[in-house]
Amino acid sequence: MARRPDVYEPPGGGITFAMSLRSGAVEREVTLPDGRDALVRVGVAEDSYVRPAEIDTVTAEVVVDDEVAAAVNTVLGPEQDSEARELVREIAEGLESGALEPTAAAIEPLADRLR
Repeated sequence: MARRPDVYEPPGGGITFAMSLRSGAVEREVTLPDGRDALVRVGVAEDSYVRPAEIDTVTAEVVVDDEVAAAVNTVLGPEQDSEARELVREIAEGLESGALEPTAAAIEPLADRLR
């Protein structure tokens, strides 16, 4: 008699998990037109006084030379992983092309747009 597995595996061969920004931020490294390296990050805000499971605020940040150059709240929720990836892509492409400056004022319109 065949033994049943203890873990359900859906057809297609793997266990699937829902993606969430709570499990990790979406990040992309870029090079600015002036040659500096930058990191674009979209993820759940960190607050040492609040449990991560209770935080719903998603932020977009641009880090240049290991210093936060811009940080804004977004309209995204923690479960909007694909939308966060789209936002990171848009900010990164704008920074690389020079269409966006690494400032809060420059990235805020993208962060405030519903997806």
